[in-house]
Amino acid sequence: MCSKSYGTVTAMSGVDGEVAPAQGGVDGASAGRIIRQNFSDTVLSSVATLGRALRMGTVAVYVGANDAIRGRFQVRETLAQAWFLIRVTAMPSILMAIPFGVIVSAQVGNIVSELGADSMIGAAGGLGVIKQGAPMATAMLLGGAGAAAIAADLGARTIREEVDALRVMGIDPVQRLVVPRIAAMMLVAPLLNILIIFVGISSGFVVAVSALDVTPGSYWQSFGSFTTSTDVWVSLVKALMFGFLVVVIACQRGLEAKGGPRGVADGVNAAVVMSIAAAVVLNTVITQVVTMFIPVRMA
Repeated sequence: MCSKSYGTVTAMSGVDGEVAPAQGGVDGASAGRIIRQNFSDTVLSSVATLGRALRMGTVAVYVGANDAIRGRFQVRETLAQAWFLIRVTAMPSILMAIPFGVIVSAQVGNIVSELGADSMIGAAGGLGVIKQGAPMATAMLLGGAGAAAIAADLGARTIREEVDALRVMGIDPVQRLVVPRIAAMMLVAPLLNILIIFVGISSGFVVAVSALDVTPGSYWQSFGSFTTSTDVWVSLVKALMFGFLVVVIACQRGLEAKGGPRGVADGVNAAVVMSIAAAVVLNTVITQVVTMFIPVRMA
């Protein structure tokens, strides 16, 4: 047995002349392969989960429309779920909209003041709240509070085998549990969006008038000159789409919970993270499409 040294790498050769590979190179290759495998598994699992959620959402829309046509829609359960979502998101939405409107007006006001265009604060702040602030705040609130509550409720039912009991009795869990929650979310999302728009613009107006010396007339004039009804409708449509995405992901993670209380907690965490991330990506796509086809113009 002899030892051959080449710089900093030492290879051991046996009687037959074969050289054993360096231990550091083997460990590095194994670590790289493990990292690539984990990354690919995570991406594929996320895509598969999103696909199952969208498929369940499609089935829920079909079942809900069929129940509405036949007069079997669960109105009482839908209103109960809507009231629950309002209770857990209304006050946080107000608390989020106030600082958002203040920050937008303050930052935009400082910039336009340097340019001598103080009267444009209303337009910039109003468009910022309507087009981006209100829909994204709605998505984050529904994804944080609403998705967590829905995923925890359905996850607990799944762990207690209530969902399996429904299937045994011939009751579709999507029809009984998912459809009312989707309908409730579709009802609450635009209402929450309108509330955030109102509070955000009002708080921005107070800051602009009291701290930036903008006259009330010029603020509302610039706001009305650049804000159209199309901007409001786009904001409401975005809120509806975000709400649908959030509730479908939350229901899917809740119904697939397994492994006891730990599985419910993991489902809740996954529902919150995935719903907000999906809403951010969808918002980017919608913003690009709307900017191309509906540019900003005078009202």
